[in-house]
Amino acid sequence: MIGKDFNTVLNSDTKDEWLTPPEIIRALGEFDLDPCAPIKRPWDMANNHYTVEDDGLSKAWGGRVWLNPPYGKETFKWMERLATHKKGIALIFARTETIGFHETIWRKAHSVFFFKGRLCFYHSDGTKGGTANAPSCLISYSERDTAAIASSKLSGKLIYLQGYDILS
Repeated sequence: MIGKDFNTVLNSDTKDEWLTPPEIIRALGEFDLDPCAPIKRPWDMANNHYTVEDDGLSKAWGGRVWLNPPYGKETFKWMERLATHKKGIALIFARTETIGFHETIWRKAHSVFFFKGRLCFYHSDGTKGGTANAPSCLISYSERDTAAIASSKLSGKLIYLQGYDILS
């Protein structure tokens, strides 16, 4: 059986907090909320932030959300929340075969963008980390956010999932 815990990173830099490369945020436009923001961050991902101290999963979400969720057992709880909210973009590992990916992305997302190559995430002090151990993708749950990805000039391939629940 394929597991739901697809975003676990196993390397010498294993930790819970990795920052999105700032060029990705700039390319996608302004976000209203980052519910998974680091406590200490060298740049803002959105106008408003919840940190681990706030428990962003249980708080009210408003506006356009940027979601780089914890990579591990909780990932798909966050993805389900964004699927319900329907306004925003998530950055996760492209583990397309997992049950969680099938349930919260293939069945509910508007589009998936697969990056060309692997990303380098950042440490909370702003220094660049090593190359990720897995490919990454952006997940959109709205037409507006898919359009932002399409016009972003990020390098990769955008797949439209119109019809949403295509895997009944």
